[in-house]
Amino acid sequence: MQSFRHEDLDEDILNDLLEEINELYEASEQVLIELEVAPEDNELQRSLFRSIHTIKGDLGLVNFTPMIPLLQHVEDLLDYLRKGQIRYTSTMSDLVLLTMDRVKLFVQSCIKTGQAQYDAELYGLLVKQIARIKPENPQEHEKLLAESVLLLDPSLDAAPQDSPKGPKEEKPEPEELKSIGLAGEEGDDEHRDIVFFRELMEPVERRSQYWQGRGDRIARLALYINKLRGNPVEPNQLAVACYVHDFGMAFMPLNILHKAEPLEQVEFNLLRSHVYKSARLLEHLDQWNDARKIVMQHHERLDGSGYPLGLKGNDICEGAKLLAIVDTFDALTHSRAHETHRKRPKKRAVVEINKVAQGQFCQDWMKVFNQAMANLLTRQDV
Repeated sequence: MQSFRHEDLDEDILNDLLEEINELYEASEQVLIELEVAPEDNELQRSLFRSIHTIKGDLGLVNFTPMIPLLQHVEDLLDYLRKGQIRYTSTMSDLVLLTMDRVKLFVQSCIKTGQAQYDAELYGLLVKQIARIKPENPQEHEKLLAESVLLLDPSLDAAPQDSPKGPKEEKPEPEELKSIGLAGEEGDDEHRDIVFFRELMEPVERRSQYWQGRGDRIARLALYINKLRGNPVEPNQLAVACYVHDFGMAFMPLNILHKAEPLEQVEFNLLRSHVYKSARLLEHLDQWNDARKIVMQHHERLDGSGYPLGLKGNDICEGAKLLAIVDTFDALTHSRAHETHRKRPKKRAVVEINKVAQGQFCQDWMKVFNQAMANLLTRQDV
């Protein structure tokens, strides 16, 4: 690692620089969401190019030189895109967002400590890798982009599809209920029930290497989003639903749960039945009736294409609408057995969910989800 120490710059100049980078970053996130829907929209492509070009120019003005070669090569890539010489792909958005992440962290470190650490060797490799993406070799673009993304963040399961990796074990995140987002007296019946359901799911999560820590992750995020919207869903009911919504999955054959190939229709129907098994866990507990309804409906879709009942719009309860979004986000950002599934970067997952939101997810909850993810990803809390 190398250290970069900037010249004595006025604090206002640095803060203005960071503010502009943040604004361009947020604008670029929105552009990338829209590009997923309209990948050939030239105005969107030009807008993305201008954002990177502006950030590169701003860093040049204050002589933040270590980041400029990387930004230059990303800019060259987007220049090919806006000229119609290469095609937009989802992996390209990963590269742009991760590059902008690095720039933000670099500038933030300079403001906070007067210097920043950077890996010159890594950036050199990245520059060479991105430079290999030319209009003449379109068949290599996706592989080169995926390898570049992996260099920027090795923790991502972003290897090309022709070199699959075995699943990594997800370690549980031990947390107290108060840090999950729940309040209340420890001795009351509801608190004891939530502790019981949470502990009940621990051995269930161990049944598959893909589930470790899933209950806490989903509960924490769902409760945070619910709180941002003013808690329209009773938090304890939501928490119980988050913990037990996939309880029925534990009673599915492992050869189906871990099947890498496409499921047969009979296998898919069997997996769908998990909502009934999960909901029955709460069937005779009247105090958790709202949680049971959330569990039963969390795979329904606004347009009626979900299951098990094909409910539409307002027939789906608010808690189920929220859990559907959070459940999908967690699935996208963690490893799965299916050969077509790759663990996405969190920002990439947000983009993908927005792409399919129309008809599938509640737009009111999507607005709060996007706000929550902007907050959390900026703070890097998730």
